[in-house]
Amino acid sequence: MGELIIVKLGGSVITKKDSETPEVNKETLDRLAGELGEWYSPEKRLVIIHGAGSYGHVIVRKTGIHEGVKNFEQRLAFAETQRLQNELDVIVCKSMIKEGIPAFPVQASATAVMNKGKLEKMDYEVVKGLVNAGIVPVLYGVPAYDTTRVCSILSGDVIAPYLAVRLGAKMMIHGTNVNGVYTKDPRKHEDAEHIPEVSPENWEKVREALGGSADTDVTGGMRGKVEEAYELARKGVMSRIVDITVPGMLLKALNGERVGTLIR
Repeated sequence: MGELIIVKLGGSVITKKDSETPEVNKETLDRLAGELGEWYSPEKRLVIIHGAGSYGHVIVRKTGIHEGVKNFEQRLAFAETQRLQNELDVIVCKSMIKEGIPAFPVQASATAVMNKGKLEKMDYEVVKGLVNAGIVPVLYGVPAYDTTRVCSILSGDVIAPYLAVRLGAKMMIHGTNVNGVYTKDPRKHEDAEHIPEVSPENWEKVREALGGSADTDVTGGMRGKVEEAYELARKGVMSRIVDITVPGMLLKALNGERVGTLIR
């Protein structure tokens, strides 16, 4: 079988993230599933990870459970947030299966242990076994058990590099709503310059330019994505950040074309 690729689908892309109620962006999700299906073949090794978007960020922001669970109402919110994430993952897997991808739902929080908001450990043997058996595990950002505050958010941007290192992935593709890394937020500044590659030579300059997400994001926005990806690159796994709201962009990244920003 081929080298492993991990694809991270941003929650702000596959859901209507500015919605106050959970809502899938079905047209975009189905298109992305089609692009993955066009690239995928049984001999390829793939893991898919997706964000929560409106299925998670809104309820988390309203209830504050990402900062810890202190009362009964927050316990209910903790449970409801997990239920919503499970619901979204089933929808994502259904879309992938329709395109001939053997997508298998995997709940990361079933085995993850957090401490003060940081991932301490997560059992990945099942994910490894599924990949080696030709199945495509589909994981997702979740509220997870935290030993110090009951709950903290285990982001897909943390799960992806955690698995990439342990499973020996070749490449991680971050599918988001911005075409990679810029000197400024391109949605707010016309003079923002695109950075086609992040490397040790320009890392300090890039880090200074990084900002947070423009959306309701409790997991770090673009800054978190790039910092995790750069740490991952230091461990031998390259990443590419691409704008998958543009039709065909995910397929180009999967085929190794120079789109978005490469982090090495």
